[in-house]
Amino acid sequence: MKRYPSVAARRGNSRVLVLSSSLLIDRMLVHTDFLHTLREAGIDVDVWASSAQNVTYRGLWDVQPASVRPLPEVQPFRQLFHNYPRRFNEALWDLRQRDPSRMSMLRHRPVTPETRRLWLIDRLASVLAPLGIERSVENALEHWLMRYERSDQATKLLSENRPDIVLTTGPYQFEQPGIMASALRLGIKTIALIPSWDNISTKKRMLFKYDGYIVWSHKLRDELLERYPHTRDRPVYVVGAPQFDVFFQARFQQTRSEFCAAQGLSPVRPLIVYAVGSPNFLTGEPSGALAMARSVDRGDLGDVQLLVRPHPIHDHGKLAQLFEGFSDRVKVQETSVPGTPLTARSQDEDQIREWVNTFRHAAVVVNLSSTVSVDAAICDRPVVNLDFDPAPGAPDQQLIKEINREWTHFSPIAQSGGVWLVNSITEMVDAVRTYLVQPELHREGRRWIVRHVCEYSDGDCGVRMADALRAFLDSRKVESSQRV
Repeated sequence: MKRYPSVAARRGNSRVLVLSSSLLIDRMLVHTDFLHTLREAGIDVDVWASSAQNVTYRGLWDVQPASVRPLPEVQPFRQLFHNYPRRFNEALWDLRQRDPSRMSMLRHRPVTPETRRLWLIDRLASVLAPLGIERSVENALEHWLMRYERSDQATKLLSENRPDIVLTTGPYQFEQPGIMASALRLGIKTIALIPSWDNISTKKRMLFKYDGYIVWSHKLRDELLERYPHTRDRPVYVVGAPQFDVFFQARFQQTRSEFCAAQGLSPVRPLIVYAVGSPNFLTGEPSGALAMARSVDRGDLGDVQLLVRPHPIHDHGKLAQLFEGFSDRVKVQETSVPGTPLTARSQDEDQIREWVNTFRHAAVVVNLSSTVSVDAAICDRPVVNLDFDPAPGAPDQQLIKEINREWTHFSPIAQSGGVWLVNSITEMVDAVRTYLVQPELHREGRRWIVRHVCEYSDGDCGVRMADALRAFLDSRKVESSQRV
């Protein structure tokens, strides 16, 4: 792994530390022009990445224009003294703001009296929420959590090799807030990337207040200002969606013949892609893919083939077992190395190439209310979106209806006219059949989806993210000079 250059070699340059604890963030750092743009601007970059511990990706990181090391170890909070107060704070804000996505999740994934302590915390929040104390509670909680040392190693490294700013790319995750607490205690300036379009409306609250923020779109900027009032007097930079830059890079594009050969597919048969989402949230996800596989094998859609794509974070190598009895017209991709811990995963160029070309060469993409609707829209591929629960007994039927009609991030997509909502397996097959004949249907709606979610579709979002950091650095320098 790369070693840090000496302090003397860096003297005079600004320094940025970037944290990454997800393969979805690694995509933005490694496969865009983000790091190169910072380097060309004379800014030294350190990256602490959880995947840097994995020897499989050593070559991926070693060629980056940055000094890279594994993310320091982070200890958990204590349940009684930290997590229960966090729960109380989140409940207060949910009850005051009543975001449709959060309210829907609380209805369908409620805390029950069986989990007595959490249930009592929620009851207490419901009594106190009308008093409007949520900002005072959150300020006190932030001060309390910041004082708790979760990463001695991070504090030591930050003290010895102090950067000008620290960029957290996972403000909602487990690891990075522990490191950001160290930076905040040391008085280092901080900036947070909101890494996805659903985070503000669906995730639990960010633990800390940062000095600046980076978001994909102006819509997300508005959500941030609404949900986190303190951000209204801090810089918020709109840069687009850097993770999609790879779709616009020629080096990741394969011919149809090349892609099909690598996947064991026929270059002649139309390709249906069924993208499976997180089984941790909607347990019925594989059921829809299995139903589509049965239709393909029966010949309901003619001479076609199906590629089932697991979510790269949730691919544990088990999905393929469900499809072992199907013909060679049904294939299951392997989007991760089975047995690799989640935080040690990344994606090399071959895996990115597979991701990009899966959607470039699809005839139709089927999914259940996931971000792959955006992947497909970028490639102008028709999208069939399930508006029902395909699992036996349909336990999440109403939740799925609410995702497509009420949830802050996804309901605009589902109602855009750019995806085909289907209410049964029969409708799913009929929609795919129609799209195979008329792929131009709903094209304008797909273009709207790209504009709405991504803001920019030119492949330069990594550059914009780097420019945002440069602007933030410049503003800190002006602020410091004014104080002097």
